[in-house]
This record gives sequence, C-alpha cells and structure tokens, in this order.
Amino acid sequence: MAIHQRAGQTASQTDLVNIPKLMSHYYSIKPNVDAAEQRVTFGTSGHRGTAFQGSFNQDHIWAITQAVVDYRQSVNIEGPLFLGIDTHALSYAAYVSAIEVLAANKVTVHIQQHDGFTPTPVVSHAIICANREAALSGAALSDGLIITPSHNPPQDGGIKYNPPHGGPAEGNITAWIESRANDYLRAALKDVNKLAYADALASGYVHAIDLITPYVTDLENVVDMHAIAKAKLKLGVDPLGGSGIHYWSPIAKHYGIDITLVNDKVDPSFSFMSLDKDGKIRMDCSSPYAMAGLLAHKESFDLCVGNDPDYDRHGIVCPGTGLMDPNHYLAVAIDYLLTHRPEWSDSLAIGKTLVSSALIDKICAFHGKKLLEVPVGFKWFVDGLAEATIAFGGEESAGAAFLRRDGTTWCTDKDGFILVLLAAEMLAVTGKTPGQRHQELVAQFGQSFYKRIDSPISLENKAKFAKLNADTLNATELAGEKIEAVLTHAPGNNASIGGIKVTTANGWFAARPSGTEALFKIYGESFISEQHLAEIIKDAQALIDKALSA
Repeated sequence: MAIHQRAGQTASQTDLVNIPKLMSHYYSIKPNVDAAEQRVTFGTSGHRGTAFQGSFNQDHIWAITQAVVDYRQSVNIEGPLFLGIDTHALSYAAYVSAIEVLAANKVTVHIQQHDGFTPTPVVSHAIICANREAALSGAALSDGLIITPSHNPPQDGGIKYNPPHGGPAEGNITAWIESRANDYLRAALKDVNKLAYADALASGYVHAIDLITPYVTDLENVVDMHAIAKAKLKLGVDPLGGSGIHYWSPIAKHYGIDITLVNDKVDPSFSFMSLDKDGKIRMDCSSPYAMAGLLAHKESFDLCVGNDPDYDRHGIVCPGTGLMDPNHYLAVAIDYLLTHRPEWSDSLAIGKTLVSSALIDKICAFHGKKLLEVPVGFKWFVDGLAEATIAFGGEESAGAAFLRRDGTTWCTDKDGFILVLLAAEMLAVTGKTPGQRHQELVAQFGQSFYKRIDSPISLENKAKFAKLNADTLNATELAGEKIEAVLTHAPGNNASIGGIKVTTANGWFAARPSGTEALFKIYGESFISEQHLAEIIKDAQALIDKALSA
C-alpha cells in the first residue's frame, strides 16, 4: 500500500471527526439486525464499530451488556464486575449505557472514581487480584467489561468482555454473548433491563473506587522499578491521549522516577495526532507515522515510550535507533527476561503467535526454553498466564504480558505499562537500550526481514481459507527453498490457525483472512535478504491465489 502524502504530519481541521454528530448518531440510529454489518460481531477483540454506520450504537451496548449479564447468571458469576473505559468519544456514552443495564440487573459494578479512565491491563490486574482474594475467602468471582476500540480511529467504539480468568473471553463465550445480543436486537430490546443513569448511580450497585493506587504500588512486583529509579533515567512518555494518562504521575511520585509527559492532551477528536500511513488518525504506537510526535523527542530522553488508548499495546523509542519494530522488541524482552528473572521456573514456556518473528524461536532454542506457538489472538495465552505455566505471551502487533518477578500471575491481558517499563528496566540494569540489544541479537542470530500486507478478498474465497492445506497448496518450493512444513494448526496447542503457514530453512509465510473485513493478510519473514522476503511474499500471493481459485 502506498504511503499517504501527509503520513506523519499533524492532523488538520479537515481530518477531524464531527464529535457532536457522532454522539447524536450513537443515540438516534437504530441498528438493522438483518444487515450483517450492523449486527453484534465479536472479533478477536470484542465488538467494534462506529455510530455513523449503525455498527456501534446505544442499542448495541444495551443488548451486549444484557447478554453479558445473562452469561454471568448462566455460569454463576456473582462477584463485582470491573468496568473499564478509554478516551474515545463513544466510550463514555457506551459506559453510561452499560451502567444503566448492569445496575438494573443488580450487578455490583466497580468503576474508577471521579469518572476516571481505566486501561485494559488495570481491569485484568484488578480481576486477578480480586479473585485471588476470593479463592481464599470463598467470596464470589469477579469479571470485567472494557469499553475501547483499542488504537482504532476516533469515530470508532468497542466493547470486550473478560471473564474471571481476567483475560479476553474464549470464542465459545463471545459466540454465546454475540448470539444473545443479536436476539435482543431482533426483539427490539424486549427483556433488556435498564434504569435511567441517575437512578443507576443511586441504586447502590455502582461503586466508584481507586483502581490506580493498587495497580501502581504493585508494579514493583513485576518490573524492577527501584533499578529504574536508582539509574536516574529520564523517561519521555506520550500517552497518545489514552486511558493511562493519569497513571504516570503516581508512578513517578511513588517510585521517584523522572518521567515527563511530552503530550498531556486528552481530546476525543485526537487532533494532536500525526496521521498514520494511510492518512487516517489512528493511535497505533507501533507506527512511526502515528508516533511522529514522540519521535521528535527521541534524543531528549534516555528512553521514550508510548501506548495506545486502552494501554494494551506498547511503543519503544530509543535514542539513535528510533521506534522499535514490535517483533524486535518482543525478541529483546524475552531474551532479557530469560536472563534476569532468577525466581522463574526453568519449566516455564514462552508464548508467541505464529506470525511473530522466528528470531524468538532462535532465542528460545539458545536458552533451552520451550516455545509455545499459537494462532493469532491473545486469548491463546490466557490459560498459561493464569496458571503460571508460560512466562511471557506476545503478539507481533505490539501486545504482550509476562509473569511477576516471583513467577506468579500478574495479569492475563496485554499490558502496555509493564512492557514499556521493562524497556526502562533493561536500560537501567544493562546500560543498553532495547534498540542496542536488538543489534547484538542480530549479530548473534542473523538479521530478519519481516512484512505484512493486506489484500481484498471475496466472501466466497474468504470461506475457502478453512480448506487450505498441504494438498490444496500443492507446492514443494518457496522463494527458491525447499518447503519444510505446511501448517494449518498451531504447533503449540494444535488449534486451527484459520489459514496456513509455510516454512523453509530461512523463511516463512502465513496467510489468514481478517476477522472483521473483506481482506486477507499475508505475513512473511526472511533471514536472507529484503529481496528474498519480496520473493516469499510474491510466491505466497501466487500460491494462495491458485489454491483459492481451484
């Protein structure tokens, strides 16, 4: 895809969403459940849409929240529900709608006091801590809802459910909630219980509590915060207008760390953002175009870091080397943790999605650690993190989490805070930035070249992806190398990858359809050259086109 001519430039007035119009549409448009694009659809990260297109409106949230209440009742979840919210315009409206239904159903809801924002990892951490105590006292289990469309553009909204394990809900749970919610939409919300917002707040079921302090004071048990303070590092932070913005001052004060917010703006139009590669406003902390504002400060601090609006992703900017590729940082983080967590058991595995860099495979083999390679989606790491059988789970899209320093569970969802603070710990302990350490790993294991491309696909061909295998692919070579394996199931857990992965001695490609759009994605990596990667991608496209047209 061609890079937009204004990519990396600060948004202008003409780029901004009309927020009053967006909010009016949230309340006024009634979704047509007979239209596929207006139904409740849970992808890898919950239901997402925009009020403009009838895909994220008040009726959706009322229906989804009632469905979540029904699910809780069906499996006897009776403890408090933690409700998180990010800074997108639609998020606060959806937050109010959710509270109206939760209180009407007599669900105890815990929210951040003063109508504050609550990031995804904080909700996960709160659920884990609450249920750890519940296990000791015999109290009822807690779960959570998080209202966020992640790094999506300002006009989008999203909502996702985290059951008592604290991580993203499994496919069977989201399918149940999705079906139930659409039934409510078809029935014009009959049997959806709701109170007026003022009555919900006065009901006694909504509890505004401090969720910031418990999270901040617990951070030292997952990251060596005192090493960061002792090294007197100067950290530059760009929250990208996200839900973690009010956490940095307490972190700085509690641990005595020099943290400067280079951008303290919260604005639902995200007018302070620089445009992403396609010219859209998108808070993608792994994009050098979206992160142009922070990159301007890279030589002014020992390290600069950024996060997306719900703080489940991380961006690392190092002096001299700039913004790290997510794959590069995952590899560096894994290598560091495997040599700086003496209390971790030798039996712990490292989790990666099968479209993440094979550099991680090489690092795990070097350290003699078991590698758990799973399909795309952080939900595949939840059980391992909850049971403390995997030390680290990471995605190529800059989302990851890891265990506490003593080898017990920290959280079971992606945590952008701990990943950026780990980068500071690495610099404090080793004297090297993650960017410098990656260069050392390249010298040791070889340089890799990685790319992902998205291509349009018909619904008919999208359905054919499930039938791809070694026979339908019918190939023996990829970019001049012998094909060693053709995978349709992930080697780490034998779960279907929803597509195909082909490997050779020095490269691989994977292809899978998008869960939400009429696209398919091809990922490729080469340990030989940029030219070899181009050949891998070219051959992959030809093989997929041929297999789908057969």
